[in-house]
Amino acid sequence: MLLTTLRRGKALQLTLAIVKPDAVAHPLILEALHQKILENNFIVIRSRELVWKRQESERFYAEHAGRFFYQRLVEYMSSGPMQAYILARDDAISRWRELMGPTKVFRARYTSPSSMRALYGLTDTRNTTHGSDSVESAHREIAFFFPEFNVREWMERSEPFFRTGHVEYDQQRRIHTVLGTA
Repeated sequence: MLLTTLRRGKALQLTLAIVKPDAVAHPLILEALHQKILENNFIVIRSRELVWKRQESERFYAEHAGRFFYQRLVEYMSSGPMQAYILARDDAISRWRELMGPTKVFRARYTSPSSMRALYGLTDTRNTTHGSDSVESAHREIAFFFPEFNVREWMERSEPFFRTGHVEYDQQRRIHTVLGTA
């Protein structure tokens, strides 16, 4: 499938997107979330399923240590498989956060009923998705989940091809690739 929208102008923005264990545990929900990503014109740069050990979860959420929800979050995020994505598009961070909806599921159902968290979230911890909240956190989080991925190198070498629409969606790998390199 060709990505038909030609993109010109400012550079694409990258963000980290996580589908949490509650959603990955249900293949139909995981597939619905993946389709929402594609329908909202995100370009899937990388995708990987992973399972965290408790130590990885503690390291990732270290900034929340000592807060009332920290232990619950750490245990939950190391309870089963997750799907991690590097997504790109114009204003990817804010667009992904908008698509996710508010962190609190009840609020999401009330204020953003078509958001992912409103549709699929169970609780404020088991709220289906995570997304970076700034460019800095996106780069830090991408490095955490995809240590082999070099953001600066991708922006210099690959971003212009993706921005101008010279990409196709690889159904088998479930990512977008530069035309002719799949």
